[in-house]
Amino acid sequence: MFEDRFDAGRQLAARLDVLRGEETVVLGLPRGGVPVAFEVARALGAPLDVIIVRKLGVPFQPELGMGAIGEGNVRVLDEEVIQRAGVTEAEVAAVEARERTELERRARRFRDDHPAVPLLGRTAVVVDDGIATGSTARAACQVARAQGAAKVVLAVPVAPRGWESRVGSDADELISLATPEPFFAIGQFYDDFSQTTDEEVIECLERARAGGSTAAASRDANNDPPTCDEDVEVQAGSARLEGHLMVPEHALGVVVFAHGSGSSRHSPRNQFVAGVLEQAGIGTLLFDLLTPEEELDRANVFDIPLLARRLSATTRWLRIQRDCIGLPVGFFGASTGAAAALWSAAELGAEVEAVVSRGGRPDLAGPRLAEVTAPTLLIVGARDGAVLALNREAQSQLTCESSLVVIPGATHLFEEPGTLLAAAETARDWFVAHLGAPRRQAS
Repeated sequence: MFEDRFDAGRQLAARLDVLRGEETVVLGLPRGGVPVAFEVARALGAPLDVIIVRKLGVPFQPELGMGAIGEGNVRVLDEEVIQRAGVTEAEVAAVEARERTELERRARRFRDDHPAVPLLGRTAVVVDDGIATGSTARAACQVARAQGAAKVVLAVPVAPRGWESRVGSDADELISLATPEPFFAIGQFYDDFSQTTDEEVIECLERARAGGSTAAASRDANNDPPTCDEDVEVQAGSARLEGHLMVPEHALGVVVFAHGSGSSRHSPRNQFVAGVLEQAGIGTLLFDLLTPEEELDRANVFDIPLLARRLSATTRWLRIQRDCIGLPVGFFGASTGAAAALWSAAELGAEVEAVVSRGGRPDLAGPRLAEVTAPTLLIVGARDGAVLALNREAQSQLTCESSLVVIPGATHLFEEPGTLLAAAETARDWFVAHLGAPRRQAS
């Protein structure tokens, strides 16, 4: 039913379009609900935040909820359950103290000192990746209302039949795209239901703060929709490669993403970077370098000549698409995809106007490095020592204009708070400066 949580979010956003223009805040339930909520917030042009709740379980029967707590010292108690279970005030206080410690730890982890988005007088859209028992979603709705939301909407991609009775009146409006039968678990309705990490939650929030969540609203306000925003299929030799092309109105150029180490167009990190580029008026093409069958052979991931041929074929396809004719083209590569980007850039010459490598392996393009003419930026984490050394050596072999930027505190995957945003903004500035600009020789 859904490719992944981002796909589910895009589908759910279409259903929630009636909320556009309201004073809306989209609240994702960590962790799995946040990628879904990100796409909803982006489509509605609304701020994105997490809603962090902790259920208060009866001491001798923790699965039985007697209330919930949220940020801002919000506490919602079910007096009927407390009375029926015979829980004392001291016992309630002890459970709350323990759960509040965990709640505050999670808030610090996800927000990194950013304040919560205020809900007073606004419509709170609580989003999760699906409903199973509904207990956490109920608690989130109760907390949102206690924080002053004028209206609470609970929206999910999928839920079991009869789920509305489980949530009751805790939300003013209940929305689920589907209620299929049989329903065993939320994950059965996703092609990719891999666990969402804390780092992916933080990336979504950072991207929203950087403006990713307001892109759609800004374009609508200016009557300036993208000229192209669609799934595409590229014929590269005998392979048919799937991708997504987004070209904003008056685009500065188009950046083609070369994923690495078996990653796909659904990579949350590359999607994050793409969003930052799109906000700067740069089109993006995220596509799969390998077919699903080819991905089963791990050797293909490190077949740089094969990946480069695919990238070159895709670039030539891109340049004749109606919305891309005449636009400068750049490459963004990660891991082994960076080697493919440099190899292909050497082959295509003037057809590629800028290259950026993030945490890449440019050394794997060694035989072609000296032939690259496009200005090349190498971005590496300061704590990624081995790859940093490989990038320094690769830069010494480049004869084109080049730069090496080291992101403080970052490891190989840029999972640390703020590091991926720093890398994305550095890449954005490089593309803005070099797409369509005259080339300079290496100094």
